[in-house]
Order: sequence, then C-alpha cells, then structure tokens
Amino acid sequence: MPRTDVTQLSFSKLYLLLVNKAMKKGRTQSEVNQVIAWLTGYTPETIEQLQQSDIRYGDFFMNAPALNPNRTSITGKICGIRIEEIQDPLMREIRYLDKLIDELAKGKPLSGILRNTASSETEQLRK
Repeated sequence: MPRTDVTQLSFSKLYLLLVNKAMKKGRTQSEVNQVIAWLTGYTPETIEQLQQSDIRYGDFFMNAPALNPNRTSITGKICGIRIEEIQDPLMREIRYLDKLIDELAKGKPLSGILRNTASSETEQLRK
C-alpha cells in the first residue's frame, strides 16, 4: 500500500483530526486554534476560513504568515522520530504542530506549550 503524502492532504481534514484529538482529552477547539496561531502566525479567524477552504496541508505551512521563531525550542519525539533531526523543513514544521497538539492533549498548560512567549518577550525587552 503506497504511503500518503501528508502535505497533499487537505488542511480541513487534518485540522478536524487535531481538534478531535484534543477534545477527546478535554481540551477545546479554541485552544487548538491558539496553538496553531502561535506556531504559524495565522489568526484564529483565518484558521477557521482555511478550514472551510481546499488548501493542502503543505500549503498551509508554506503560506504561514509568521512562523514563530520560538518553535525551534520544540524538541522530543513524535512517531518515534526526534523532531530536531528531521531534515525536511516542511515536515519539521508539520511535526512541530503534531508535538504541540500532543502536549495539549496530555494536559500541559498553554503557557508551557507556547514555549513561554510572555517570558521570551520580556527577555527581548530587557536587551
């Protein structure tokens, strides 16, 4: 059976899978949108619009308005592969989101999932 290229799947289909995974563990669609917005720079409103469109998952990431510079602090394994060792930049972006949604589903607080955005901004102001 040939492997499906995840970058060619529809964003709307994968978005629903991410939301369902989080909701099964008591999290909300709003929290999923916050995580996606933090990672990609899309607004929650734009995420909702894209969910209604026919955009492909790979295009969703390639067209992201502002990938968060703190995303590189996301480490660990997803599907048995260390994120920081993934060579394909697009697949690494996709796996960053997978890891964040896993953390959300495991009950980690948003402040920790979003890699302390507030403290990073405070450090930047001090410099």
